[in-house]
Amino acid sequence: MQVEIWSDVMCPWCYIGKRRFEAALEQYEAATGDTVDVRYRPFMLDPKAPDDAQPVRRVYEKKFGGPEAANRILDTVTAEAAGEGLEFHMDIAMRANTLSAHRLLVLAEQQGCQVELKERLMRAYFVEGADVGDHELLIGCGAEVGLDPELSRSWLDNDEGRAEVVASLEFCMANGVASVPTFVFDRRVAVPGAQPVETFARILQRVAETDGPAQFEDPA
Repeated sequence: MQVEIWSDVMCPWCYIGKRRFEAALEQYEAATGDTVDVRYRPFMLDPKAPDDAQPVRRVYEKKFGGPEAANRILDTVTAEAAGEGLEFHMDIAMRANTLSAHRLLVLAEQQGCQVELKERLMRAYFVEGADVGDHELLIGCGAEVGLDPELSRSWLDNDEGRAEVVASLEFCMANGVASVPTFVFDRRVAVPGAQPVETFARILQRVAETDGPAQFEDPA
């Protein structure tokens, strides 16, 4: 089975959903002995975000109608994250353009360390307050999970991976993937949102036990 997860590295529910899915996946693989192929696909919450990072709290205040509304939202996701063992520091998080991060995740998929890089970039954004649009930060995170720094630098400098990111965004438009996270199982079943562990576990089992044609196709 292959599970593709459309998400953005600066989406709080994507990180929360990642943890819940991983818990269900661990249960499924332990019970069945099967190995699930997990791939992360690009989705940009804010494709027009400037290259210069800015405090996420300021962005939320503008988007949601002031400090009180921003505080409620940030407090809610921080509490939800804590329930999954994640320690969000939204007070220092920096909103960034994530195109380069997604491009590097394409390279990481080719090099066999995409899952590890996805985790590292999310931790950089939500826990460490790092600018995940900065190439040096991306190269450093890549090196920590096994990507060759010079290969990463050449990849980012030469705009590699852009076509793959664009194709992923076209897939979203063609198949109605309008929010993240969205989990697509064998291109047959799509599940949006940071579902409970039990829900993910049921879906993994159901997909494994049933056959059917792909419902989600790459755009022509």
